[in-house]
Amino acid sequence: MDKWDELADEKAIATTVEALKANGFEAYVVENRELAKQKVLELIPSGAEVMNMTSMTLESINVVKLITESGRFNSVRNRLAEMSDAKAMEKRRLGAAQEWAIGSVHAVTQDGHLLVASRTGSQLPAYAYGAAHVVWVVGAQKIVKNADEAMKRIHEHTFPLEDQRARKAYGVGSGVNKILIINKEIQPKRAMVILVKEKLGF
Repeated sequence: MDKWDELADEKAIATTVEALKANGFEAYVVENRELAKQKVLELIPSGAEVMNMTSMTLESINVVKLITESGRFNSVRNRLAEMSDAKAMEKRRLGAAQEWAIGSVHAVTQDGHLLVASRTGSQLPAYAYGAAHVVWVVGAQKIVKNADEAMKRIHEHTFPLEDQRARKAYGVGSGVNKILIINKEIQPKRAMVILVKEKLGF
């Protein structure tokens, strides 16, 4: 098994949760993907405006269709799909600032920092500031010791897998072009991390 796929042990998870909370994040631990889905539904109120970022983790817990097709939420992604390319700036604004954003990260450190890599950077404004609330669902295999290990994980593990996925899905490769490092959150109860004791996404 790739070392970056190994689930963190209980001690590492506990250390990470404590550090996340100290850095201003709401942090939760659940046993499996079904409980992760339930936690998402507990956190995001019905009728809320929600932008689901592209995420294999969200796909794996069956949240994407719930957001875009159930009618339970006001789907930003659906609204973006209905807008013409002539409204490019309006689409950028809508994609950058919503009531709720949900996605995942590529690494979370045991000292409570989150790292997200992106080819275009489209999800980063909402994560950093634009969204009023952010929920990240994170498989416990993404827990690493520190920022150096997080960068190695992104370059050695996440990028090759995402590049392969992107080529199949879009016909173009991915890239570690932009990296967001979130060290602390200063807005109380804005940023929430759901750690799942299963391998989810990459």
